[in-house]
Amino acid sequence: MNKGIIRYTLGRIMLVEAGLMIFPLFIGLIYRESLKSIGSFLLVMIALAVLGFAAGFKKPHSMHLYAKEGLAIASLSWLVISFFGCLPYVLSGDIPSLVDAFFEASSGFTTTGASILTDVEAMNRSNLFWRSFTQLIGGMGVLVFAMALLPNTTSGSVNIMKAEVPGPSFGKLVSKLRNTARILYLIYLIMTAVVIVLLMLGGMDWFDASLHAFGAAGTGGFGVKNTSIAFYNSAYIDLVLSISMIAFGVNFNLYYLITVRQVKKVLKDEELRWYLLIILIAVVLISINISGRYDSVLSLVRDVGFTVSSVITTTGYSTADFNTWPLFSHIILLLLMFFGACAGSTGGGLKISRVMVLWKTAAAKVFKMKQPRQAVCVRVDGSALGGDILSLISSYFLIYVFLFIVQVLLLSLDVPDFMTAFSAVAATFNNIGPGLGRVGPATNYASLSGFSKFLLSIGMITGRLEIYPVLILFIPSTWRKLR
Repeated sequence: MNKGIIRYTLGRIMLVEAGLMIFPLFIGLIYRESLKSIGSFLLVMIALAVLGFAAGFKKPHSMHLYAKEGLAIASLSWLVISFFGCLPYVLSGDIPSLVDAFFEASSGFTTTGASILTDVEAMNRSNLFWRSFTQLIGGMGVLVFAMALLPNTTSGSVNIMKAEVPGPSFGKLVSKLRNTARILYLIYLIMTAVVIVLLMLGGMDWFDASLHAFGAAGTGGFGVKNTSIAFYNSAYIDLVLSISMIAFGVNFNLYYLITVRQVKKVLKDEELRWYLLIILIAVVLISINISGRYDSVLSLVRDVGFTVSSVITTTGYSTADFNTWPLFSHIILLLLMFFGACAGSTGGGLKISRVMVLWKTAAAKVFKMKQPRQAVCVRVDGSALGGDILSLISSYFLIYVFLFIVQVLLLSLDVPDFMTAFSAVAATFNNIGPGLGRVGPATNYASLSGFSKFLLSIGMITGRLEIYPVLILFIPSTWRKLR
């Protein structure tokens, strides 16, 4: 293990986070907040700058990153930014408990959207901005953002992007990795700006529009009102956010293909077709199931469409209390929580690509039993998948299920009912936000113990990084010195 490159890279990440805190600092100055509120960001920025310079001052002898270092850097970076990111909440007094603040910061950076705040409108505007801004940065990836900004002085940086970018595989859009990061973030920020403008046209002020756009872009779902999006009671805003959430749940590589006029490849993308079809089927089934609760078909489709878009993209915004819907609808929503959005998007969950491959693999096995002499292969977008890819996806699924069960068992020590424990893990491990039972959309995670909040915080980071980067920290051989 090249510990020097890990120290050096973490130092640079700390400097990036210190720089990002300039934005909430300006918000505090604009709204003339108290010295305590503004000073909380200044103190954390100074601490990050000092530690960042100290860690990154001396370059290591070897600047090459192997897969092991890339995984370790990804997980340690997210733990570090979540810890320092929570300190302004504590120092300002908006969230006095360190465990609660760490939960809120982890939820923001991992774009989960789960919250412990019972009165979000009581927060300082600078903290409200920082809380939503973490979703924007975390959506595409903090390390991807750092690569887009900082000079590319590290060999093997692709191993960091592989560890952070969600999905079963990662591919560069162009030859240089830093240019790939810049292209992804440019597309991401342009789309976010469009959402801000559209929300302002719907009557939101610039502050609310920006924060809700950050939540939609990062598929995080932090609201700035206690009743979330339902506060605005606007069909236009619901429609804009529904379409935005679905759009940010699409693989960003497809948007790049559109910019280079390869639209036919986008239309032929199998994962995209599965994604849109699953959304359509879920909306139809839930609408039929709860149709008796609505007098208007438009209101029915509006609430169901928004909820399905929010859940499958793991955003977590809400306009209706789906906790009161029938069990059939709950089961569909739980399935959507596990499915998640597309690979290479800002969404969480297993990813549609993995679900698609697992389904095709199972179908191929059944067909093989019926026709044992016939060669059967699993194809995606017309190309046959190799055995290594199939094995990797199957292994990931098994580890995912195992860790999910462990989290539910541990949470059951604190939570009295199964639905709350199961959905809380599903909603945090898959980076969704609201669950069912005591953690439904009309409530939050405030009632859980400190142990449960910390467990779910680590679960959020593990789910966002897709397990392996966090697991590698606990393998003794990871930390052996290079010979």
